[in-house]
Order: sequence, then C-alpha cells, then structure tokens
Amino acid sequence: MKTKAPIIGFVGQGWIGRNYANDFEKRRFKTVRYGLEEQYKDNKEKIRECDITFIAVPTPTTPKGFDASIVESALPLIGKGKIAVIKSTILPGTTKRFQEKYPDIVLLYSPEFLSESTAQYDVEHPFSNIVGVPVETKKHRAAAELVLSILPPSPSTLISTSTEAEIIKYSHNASGYVQIILFNLIFDLAKELNCDWSVIQRAVELDPMICNRYANPVHKSGRGAGGGCFIKDIVALRELYERLIPKDRKGAEVFHTLEAKNIDLLLGSGKDEKLLKGVYGEDISL
Repeated sequence: MKTKAPIIGFVGQGWIGRNYANDFEKRRFKTVRYGLEEQYKDNKEKIRECDITFIAVPTPTTPKGFDASIVESALPLIGKGKIAVIKSTILPGTTKRFQEKYPDIVLLYSPEFLSESTAQYDVEHPFSNIVGVPVETKKHRAAAELVLSILPPSPSTLISTSTEAEIIKYSHNASGYVQIILFNLIFDLAKELNCDWSVIQRAVELDPMICNRYANPVHKSGRGAGGGCFIKDIVALRELYERLIPKDRKGAEVFHTLEAKNIDLLLGSGKDEKLLKGVYGEDISL
C-alpha cells in the first residue's frame, strides 16, 4: 500500500523559506505557504492541516539581546500531533525549551546552510542534512527520519539532539566570521608588503587544507563579515558564552576583539551600516 505523501507547510517566505518551498513544489509535494506577503497572508489557518511545517522566520539580535519570539509565535499555528521543523538560527537549548512549552506538537530543529546569493542552489544541493530532536523518544526519532527522507538528498545525514544541531549551526556561522576577519588581516599585511593579492588568492583557493569560501577579503559591497546572519549571530553567540561561562574573560575578549575589528572593516568600507545599527544600536558600540 502506497503511503500518502505529507502536506508540507512553510511559515516565513523570506529568502530561506521561499527557496525551500520552491524546491518542495518542484519535487511535486503539496505545499502551503504562510507569510506576511499579500499572496500568502490568508493561509495562516491552513498551516494547521500540514503534516510537516518548516519555520523560517527572523531571529534578530538587537541591543536588548537575542529574540526568538517570531519563531515562538509560529508554534501555536501547528496542528496537534503534527511536526514543526525550525530552520531559523536559534540559541542552543531553544528547541528543547519550546518543546516543553508546546507538548502537543513534535518539534525538531534542522539548521540551514544557505548563502543568500546562491540560496536556491544551496537548498537543492545540501552538503549535509541535520535534524535535531529535543527529547529522545520513538515519536521524535520517527519524525526526524521522516523529515530526512523528504529533504533534498545530501551526501551526509545526521540525527542529533536539538541543542547539538543548534550549536552546529553557530559553528558554521562563527567559522565563516572568523575566516573573514583573518583574511582581511592577511590582506592588509600583504598590501603593506606590496604583494599582489591575486597571486595569494589563487594559491589559497588551490590549498585543500584551507576552507576558502570566506577567504576573499573584498566581498560583495565591501569588507568584513556582513549580511543578515554574521553580524547578529556572532553577538548572540558571544552573549550566550558570557552568560554560561562568566569566568572566562579571555574567551569573551576573543569575541569582543573579533567584533571590534569587523565593525571597523564594515564601517571603513561602507558596508551594512544599517544592519550594524540594528544589532549594536545607533552609536554602533560594543
């Protein structure tokens, strides 16, 4: 007997949710999109009918701290006993806390690894699919396996705890952030020594030991780690670190130093000042 294909819902139609929904529709899944856009705003109640709903909504970091309230506002839309999969970047431990608060749904966390400029390709060609469970039950394990079975195929799959999956996502973004800062430092050093950076760049790109995705110091509109994820996520990660490990002042100083240098790079090249102000405030100070 053929198993009925699940109805897939999407809460949030920004560049992450939109591209995931595009992929599922391309693969002929029945989908429901809900977002603030005119063409989707009336689908709010239809989300309750979806078997699996992916949540991809903003999780801003502001001068007041990290904010997962938009993610939480989506959870009451999920039908009883249905599966919700958070794609938004959230602080480690958030999925577990939300599952305790909303026990009538099956909640999972699955990090995305998309770049805005190549998001559709990244959705369709994932290097890894990860699903985190907040509690180890047969129901959550079965839900995680079901979600893995419908995601675009990848060479690697992993079922972990939701907190581990949340940390994996921050590891990805923090690694890119640090690499951007490091190569900007090397770029300035090379410039002072009258070196041709294009020669160095080619060598870096050929080095199998260097992850060179973020090794280009001048990227898009300027220098530094900008965009909608890097700025806010490194601040949220640093604030979590300071709260959980308050005695490690030197560890906190590493974060502060990276942030200060990145602010200099972004402001010096006129890149993403509005995003900086959204995270740090109008005076853009640590």
